[in-house]
Amino acid sequence: MYTRVSRREVLKASGVAVSLPFLEAMSRASNAEESGTPKRMVLICSTLGFYSPSLFPKTTGRDYEATEYLELLQGNRGAFSLISGLSHPEQTGKEPHDTEMTFLSSARNPGLGGFRNSISVDQVAAEHIGNQTRFSSVALNTIGSESQAYNSNGVMIPAEHKPSQLFAKMFLQGSPQEIRRQRRRLAEGLSILDLVGEQTKDLKRRTSNDDSRQLEEYFSAIRQAELDLHDSEGWLDRPKPKVEQPTIRDVEDKADLVGRIRSWFKMIPLILQSDSSRVISLFIQDHNVVPQINGVTAEHHNLSHHGQDPNKIRQLKLIEKEILQTFNQFLTSMGQAQEVGERLLDNTAVLFGSNLGNANAHDPRNLPIFIAGGGYDHGHYIKAGTHDDNTPLCNLYVNLLQRMGVETASFGTSDGILEW
Repeated sequence: MYTRVSRREVLKASGVAVSLPFLEAMSRASNAEESGTPKRMVLICSTLGFYSPSLFPKTTGRDYEATEYLELLQGNRGAFSLISGLSHPEQTGKEPHDTEMTFLSSARNPGLGGFRNSISVDQVAAEHIGNQTRFSSVALNTIGSESQAYNSNGVMIPAEHKPSQLFAKMFLQGSPQEIRRQRRRLAEGLSILDLVGEQTKDLKRRTSNDDSRQLEEYFSAIRQAELDLHDSEGWLDRPKPKVEQPTIRDVEDKADLVGRIRSWFKMIPLILQSDSSRVISLFIQDHNVVPQINGVTAEHHNLSHHGQDPNKIRQLKLIEKEILQTFNQFLTSMGQAQEVGERLLDNTAVLFGSNLGNANAHDPRNLPIFIAGGGYDHGHYIKAGTHDDNTPLCNLYVNLLQRMGVETASFGTSDGILEW
């Protein structure tokens, strides 16, 4: 006979606390506890945009003809929709890239005299969730501590940029001595799961076969993250053992733009499955170096200002294709992860876009916006407005907030709600 499992149940040992993914046994929880599969939000911004002629189709609807870029996402075509004609109004700032500050907030005239940012959409959702998760929100960056998350006072929330440090925050706890001991175990190739082995066996005995399979997938993801983090500098200041397949790791080379993005795209499902947080933002920034991509010989930022130079556009597309391919891999992994007979993606709304519609001209109109998962009807290319008469991007943000359970009819510069 299967027993109920609390949403709050955690596998604990000295220096370790392993949260559980959402299980079928948790849906039978008592009325006093939270029930139902949690809703999540992942907001991703690639700050240098995408080359529009290679991205946007010529026809709208479900039967759009895939473009050069959308061909890379064909395997997940039914899992996302692409929207054009969206932007934030009055985004002329002090500097051409100041719109990076307002992508999630829509505050007007960024960087000009007297400017003060407003709360970002992720933080509105985080305030609604409150203390239901260990972290009300998680802000990530591919290079440093800058983020696009701003609290109600307009103050930026620093971002995590090392996967190893976030992994430690998620799973290691206790006294400093206990945490140091667990870091040492990880560096030696041992697993935090070894310490909770008997608890794991007991849990499996109390749950269904489907829950047991889901637990195995989740624990395998944790083990893989441990293996991948062995040779990152984040664990111990001593030589670390080499591993066969480092994927989730601290990528120290600033030129490895794709590796840094891929590291976070591998980590985000683990953050969500462990219910460490339900609100995540990822800031993909230019690193002022030549990306390690075959055929690319110039900086990403320089190439984004291509001036219609065919050689620069060719190299720019090589970079953007790599970014879109990592996004496609991320959607695939989110679709493969299961919880209570559903895909992790089904209950996670993923927005992937940019604060620039045309980086060559620093134009913040007609932004490239993908929306995936979240229970939406997907497979569409949608024109929400014309190139010169855009719909507020915040209309989509209102929809996202309502899906998260936030009772609101407006956010930022919205003038309605975007539905399709």
